[in-house]
Amino acid sequence: MAITASMVKELRELTGAGMLDCKNALTETNGDVEAAVALLKEKGIAKAAKKAGRIAAEGLTKIIVDGNEAVIAEINSETDFVAKNEQFINLIQEVAAALLKNKPADMDAAMKMDMGGKDLETYLAEATSTIGEKITLRRFEILTKNDSDVFGAYSHNGGKIGALVELEGGNEQVAKEIAMHISAMKPTVISYKDLDPKFIEEEVTALRARIEIQNEDNLRTGKPQLTLPDYASQLQLTDDVMATVTKKLEDELAAEGKPEKIWPNIIPGKLAKFVQDNTQVDRQYCLLSQTFIMDDKKTVAEYLEGVNATVKAFVCYEVGEGIEKKEDNFAEEVMAQVNAQ
Repeated sequence: MAITASMVKELRELTGAGMLDCKNALTETNGDVEAAVALLKEKGIAKAAKKAGRIAAEGLTKIIVDGNEAVIAEINSETDFVAKNEQFINLIQEVAAALLKNKPADMDAAMKMDMGGKDLETYLAEATSTIGEKITLRRFEILTKNDSDVFGAYSHNGGKIGALVELEGGNEQVAKEIAMHISAMKPTVISYKDLDPKFIEEEVTALRARIEIQNEDNLRTGKPQLTLPDYASQLQLTDDVMATVTKKLEDELAAEGKPEKIWPNIIPGKLAKFVQDNTQVDRQYCLLSQTFIMDDKKTVAEYLEGVNATVKAFVCYEVGEGIEKKEDNFAEEVMAQVNAQ
């Protein structure tokens, strides 16, 4: 029997399955729509497809380190309850191991990986059907290092946050401490040199707006006014900028009547204060500029310099980060169920 487009459309509307799945099911059942519905349900495709539109913002991260290779992945479920399920925990272990073995270049390639006779897309669809919640591979990254480099991995709160770092120099303990810092402080880049100038400008504007609001409150409460920064990153503090600031400081010291011979004792401290006040974006987003959580008297850069190590790469995933979670209204949910009966 010839399978028409209208038959495929009807089956899609009944099951929510994909066009190819619907066409294959109709072909297999010789155009019998009811039998095709039953077949798709039997395969779990219809049930999984109906869940495909749901929001999966819970789940776990998983890190596997094997010699000179490591993978970090985030797999999502709809609820935290399922994320703690042994079946889900085994699933994320299997998927992460497959990613490390196959090293797919992107998500499309990952979805085609072999998972014991089926591709990953089918594997996750079947898991969605079996577990009863939408299960998705959200993201992954694979790092490959040299023999002399070191991996550090840290999983926080049972895998809700995962951090993987690659160091040149140092040792496994140092690398783990840096991974712990990354999971806590969540930098987005290694150095201020990695920041986009446009992003910095936007952050300066937002920062000044926040300080202006705070100063309005300070004015009402009699608290001192906060200084509005002209800059927010070391990337903006060019040689010309620093030369201008130095000249301004010299003029101020001269106006105060300070002897020129003591200026070298005063200016470095004032320049350091200027840099501190005008690099707030660096401290928020740049790993090397952040205060090290293990030693608040040092930045991460200073700590690494002391142990002769440098950061070559890092990845940090927080489960559900950036996903807009659905806000359930219990009363509306009950009424929907009542009306459906």
